[in-house]
Order: sequence, then structure tokens, then C-alpha cells
Amino acid sequence: MQRVKDMTSGRPLKLIVTFALPLMLGNMGQQLYMVVDGIVVGQGVGVDALAALGATDWTCWMLLWMAQGFAQGFSVLAAQRFGAGDLQGLRRGVAMSVVLGLGLSVVLTALGLGLARPLLTLLGTPEDIFPGAMEYITTMFWGMTVVFAYNLAGGILRALGDGKTPLYAMAVAAGTNIALDLLFVMVFHWGIVGAAVATVLAQGVSFLYCLLVMRRMPALGLKKADFALDWPLLGRLWRLGLPVALQNAFIAVGGMVVQSVLNGLGFLYIAGFTATNKIYGLMESAAIAFGYSMTTYMGQNLGAGRHDRIREGMRCMVKLSIVVAVGTGILVSLAGRPILSLFVSSTEANAGQVVDIAFQYLFIMCCNLIVLYLLHAYRSALQGLGNTTAAMVSGVMEFICRVGTALILPRLMGDFGIFFAEPMAWLGAAVFLFFAYYKEARSLRERAVGGIGGQA
Repeated sequence: MQRVKDMTSGRPLKLIVTFALPLMLGNMGQQLYMVVDGIVVGQGVGVDALAALGATDWTCWMLLWMAQGFAQGFSVLAAQRFGAGDLQGLRRGVAMSVVLGLGLSVVLTALGLGLARPLLTLLGTPEDIFPGAMEYITTMFWGMTVVFAYNLAGGILRALGDGKTPLYAMAVAAGTNIALDLLFVMVFHWGIVGAAVATVLAQGVSFLYCLLVMRRMPALGLKKADFALDWPLLGRLWRLGLPVALQNAFIAVGGMVVQSVLNGLGFLYIAGFTATNKIYGLMESAAIAFGYSMTTYMGQNLGAGRHDRIREGMRCMVKLSIVVAVGTGILVSLAGRPILSLFVSSTEANAGQVVDIAFQYLFIMCCNLIVLYLLHAYRSALQGLGNTTAAMVSGVMEFICRVGTALILPRLMGDFGIFFAEPMAWLGAAVFLFFAYYKEARSLRERAVGGIGGQA
């Protein structure tokens, strides 16, 4: 139990930061090997292959993010039961999460394989990069069960306050992925498929490491009886996980509309956006880590009935998000152009154009990073409090703002307008989440006064 962290006592800021730090490093490790994917494909195969990689981004991640969303929703119950000291309930919740997760991974795999070609066609993926995009996305969907398993294991560990194991798992996975990228793409010349295989295998390594740690935790000592089907509990997990999965799906569908607009601008824009999106993943790493930390913090304190700590923790999270977002934005905007240049071989005739497009997009993102960080803070807090429905609605807001911006601004401003689709999506969701969180907080205070505090 030494890896487990009780977040119901102690200074909230210290707890949130110390818990988030290893998660942040783990997220950066994960994003680093995604960056390496882009660099190896761009340098080792070419700009067309980099564009093919980017053309699959939203289509690929729509279902992978749904898997992640279900896993994240399931972990909310684990955090609440751990905070309440209900270890038997924790074990039952974990067992049912595994059962439901296995079924969902099969369904999502089948959906992904069946929808891959129609979706890429619907989005107007250019013919010259279509075969590579199809190969990459199909390989990723075959690895759906592995991705689901890692996200579920990582979510359960974070729910118990263990931020170190996901870090160590991701460090091993990052090294594995980089080595396999170089082997499969540069040595075996498997092209874009090699990058996909390397990513799936790296996720598998992450899962196996987490599983080994979980088997040594007394709180997670699952028995055969824990896996007896509990339909009410499965229903509760479904209600927690489905809104988060739908939230991610709405975000991804909005991104697919942006991708369709982008596809009409040509492969140079697609390649530039692909390079920037890899860096965007690194910029978002701290926000995601803070979000995981807030979900665990809120879930445990709600389970323990510590409503005073919920309010204090949120204040700390807002201040921390603003400081880190400003610092990250300044740093990345200063170092952005040299980093983006790594994705394109200098021998490519259009390398300069790709970097110029990528940097314009990156700079606009850096200027709006505070909004993204606050979005994660409020959304994760609501999820930890069990209000995954509000988080889902925020995904709808992102969809509306992202799609509206992508369809309207390029007509008014020219191609430059597509760069604002992401920031406007963040703003729309963040405004909604701000009001939704404080409505939820007010409701919690009223329940506490009425003697119902502590019940999820």
C-alpha cells in the first residue's frame, strides 16, 4: 500500500502538485514518443507520410478516446470508494470495471475496423496519402484492447493516489516505442505501419507494468467472487463512463470536421498541423496531469465528506493552472520554430512552408493556453464529483465551437482562420464548465447543510 496516497488530509496544493508531478512526467513521456513517431515518419519516410499520419488523427482518436473516457469514468467510483474506506466496494468496482471494459473494447474494435475506410473517405482524405492513412488507422484499431487495458489500469492506480506507477510504466513504454520506431521504420522500412505497431506495443508494455504493481496491492486483491456479475454496479459504472466517452467522441467528431476542412487546403497544411499537434500534446501534458490529480482529489474528498477541502482544492488548482499555462506558453513560443523544424527533412523542397504553417498555428495555441488549462481543471473537478454529464455537455460545446469556427472563419479570414478552431473550442467549453462547477459546488454545500454530505 506504500504507493497509495490518501488525499483527504494535508495541504491541498502540496497534495495536488506532488500527485500531478509524476503524472505530468509520464504524460510528457507518452507525448514524447508520439513526437518521435512524427519525427521518424517525417524524416525517414517523407512529408507525404507525415501528412498521412496527421490525416488519421481525429478519426483514430475518436474511438481510442472513447475507450479512455470509459476507463476514466470507471475510475471515479474507485476514487470515491477508496476515499470512503470501502475496500470491499473498491474491489467489486474494479472487477466490474474489468468485465465491462473487456466487452466495450471488443465493440469499439469492431466499430473502428468497420468505419475506418468510410470515415477517411467522408473526410476527403487526399488520394496520395489515403493508403498510408488507412494502414496506420487500421493497425491502431487492432490494438484497441491494449489501449483500453492500459487506460483502465492507470485510472484505477490514480484513483488510489498512485501517480508514480503510471510514470514508471510510461518511461519504460517511451523507451520501447522510440527503439521500435527506429527499428521498424528506419531499419525494417515498414513505413507508417511500423510507427503504429510500435505505439501499440509500447501501450502493452505500460499495461503489463501497471498490472504487476496492482497485483501486489492488498487493496486490489481481487478474488473470483468479486467478478460475479453485479448488474446495478455495472449500470452505475456505465452511467459514469458513458458521458466521459461521449464527451471525447463529440470532441473528436468536431476535430474530424476541422480535418475535412484541412484536407481541402492540401497536404502542406495537413503536415504542418500534424507537426504542431505533436507539440500541442506536450503543452497539454501538465493540464492533463493536473486534471487527473483533481479527479482523484475531488473523488476521495467527496467520498470522505470533506466539502471544505473540495472548495480549497479548487482555488489552488485555478491559481496553479494559470501560472503553469503562462510559463509553458512563453517557453514553447520561443522554442517552437526550431522544434518544428525537426519534423521535416531540410532536403524537402517545401520544408519552409510546412514549418511556417506549423508555427503560426502553434503561436496562436500558446497565446490561448490559459483557457485550455482552466478547461481541464473544471472538467476534471466535475468528473471527480461524479458529475460526468456536465463534462459530456462541455464536449458538445467544444464540438459546436470547433465546427462553427472551422466552417466560418476560413471563409472570412482565408486559410488563416482554421488556426482558431481549437482555441474557440476551448473557450466555449471552459465558460460552460466554469458555471457548471460552481452550480455543483453550491449543490454540495446545500446537501452538506441538509445532512446528506459525503454521499456520491
